[in-house]
Amino acid sequence: MKIKELYQENQPQISFEVFPPKKESDAETIMASLDQMTALKPAFISVTYGAGGSGNSGKTTEIASAIKNKFGVESLAHLTAITAKKETIAATLQDLKAHQIDNIMALRGDIPVDFTGDPNGDFLYAKDLIAYIKEQGDFCVGAACYPEGHIDCADLQANYDHLLQKQQAGADFFVSQLFFDNQQFYRFYEEARKHGVTAPLIAGIMPILGKSQVQRMIFTCGVSLPSRIIRILHQYENDPESLRQAGIEYACEQIEDLYRHGIHQIHVYSMNKPHIAQAAKTKFDQLTK
Repeated sequence: MKIKELYQENQPQISFEVFPPKKESDAETIMASLDQMTALKPAFISVTYGAGGSGNSGKTTEIASAIKNKFGVESLAHLTAITAKKETIAATLQDLKAHQIDNIMALRGDIPVDFTGDPNGDFLYAKDLIAYIKEQGDFCVGAACYPEGHIDCADLQANYDHLLQKQQAGADFFVSQLFFDNQQFYRFYEEARKHGVTAPLIAGIMPILGKSQVQRMIFTCGVSLPSRIIRILHQYENDPESLRQAGIEYACEQIEDLYRHGIHQIHVYSMNKPHIAQAAKTKFDQLTK
């Protein structure tokens, strides 16, 4: 099934994201997590193109195939433009098709931490990769959007121009970068529509699990912190378990507020943790009854 079909009727949908394990020994762990997550019957599960720019992309197709062909849930395989050559992308697309994977998340991506070759590939931006994928076959293509603007883009107006260019290149839907302040998403959603973006805009939610994670998000993604998040971090600074629980509760409150504001498509960055997916799905099911 093409993911874009899930959003044509504007029905409430929740989906999850996982990433390939960094170590081969963790393969059984991710499969056990998928067993639990797929049992929750999400709209789809996306698989990133290697954890943290690690370049462990070989497992993306394998995991995406397991999600669809073993567990019976639609999958969305990430594919990045950075450093990529057309022949490599073409081969990857053929491999994805051979595994019955119809949905691709096309991103610019980050240079892998262990990459030593020429960083200049055949695709400068995500929009270039989107257009190429569309030329190569009948794929449904998702793309990223940035409620607070991309960290490398100083001009917020350009943020919407780039979004529209991705749509014009063939993006069928957008999944947002994480955000902790829902007002940022509401403003972004309204402006995107004013700029001619008509494709579905799916809200991406990630619970805070620790102070170092939040610091990393601030500097790598440029997300802002509401005062309540700062208070949570301060209150549970020396109580990691309570901090994780408070972070999940805050994410669930975000989902509820989004839903009550008419945002009924949610994508949860699960960090491969079934209990995060379970908490989000439980809250979502309560809202959709």
